[in-house]
Amino acid sequence: MGQFVKLYNENPNPKEIDKIVKVLQKGGVIIYPTDTVYGLGCDITNAKALERVAKLKGVKLDKANFSFVCNDLSHLSDYVKQIDTPTYKILKRALPGPYTFVLPGSNSLPKTFKKRKTVGIRVPDNNIARSIVEALGNPIVSTSIHDEDEIIEYTTDPELIFEKWQNLVDLVVDGGYGDNHASTVIDLTAEEPEVIREGKGDLDVL
Repeated sequence: MGQFVKLYNENPNPKEIDKIVKVLQKGGVIIYPTDTVYGLGCDITNAKALERVAKLKGVKLDKANFSFVCNDLSHLSDYVKQIDTPTYKILKRALPGPYTFVLPGSNSLPKTFKKRKTVGIRVPDNNIARSIVEALGNPIVSTSIHDEDEIIEYTTDPELIFEKWQNLVDLVVDGGYGDNHASTVIDLTAEEPEVIREGKGDLDVL
């Protein structure tokens, strides 16, 4: 059975953050809050954990559209090819925020993602998510637990999320009620930005 950890977004407890990071480092899978819906995630460098996330989501790993959740833009070049100034300006304007930006993948992507031409980058406006990633030292690969067919509470109430997922994941982080709107997905790989999915984020950032 998974652990249940309560954290406050204004001031996440470092001891609890360390506990979560240890779970991730051991190849654990967690559910944690973002600035949109709750996310299902694992350490980007752990292939077995990535397989587990894909299986839980019911997708093949090589076909999965997972996001890379980062705590800021400082390690962008580890995962993304060099981007031009206008693109970088959009990222600076929008992040941290409820956006997923599709960017051209670099040659130094982790082995599991080597064949990817593009990656989705997220920097959520949520202190808990960013503190976990910062303490871990590399991104979390993440996908939302939002399911169109589910009763909304299952994806917003941490206690109900734990009830449903406690035997499937290693740890659920209770960061308060989540949102039930997913992030806005914007493709920045072409000359003009293309909105793939309109979600919580405002399009004024483009």
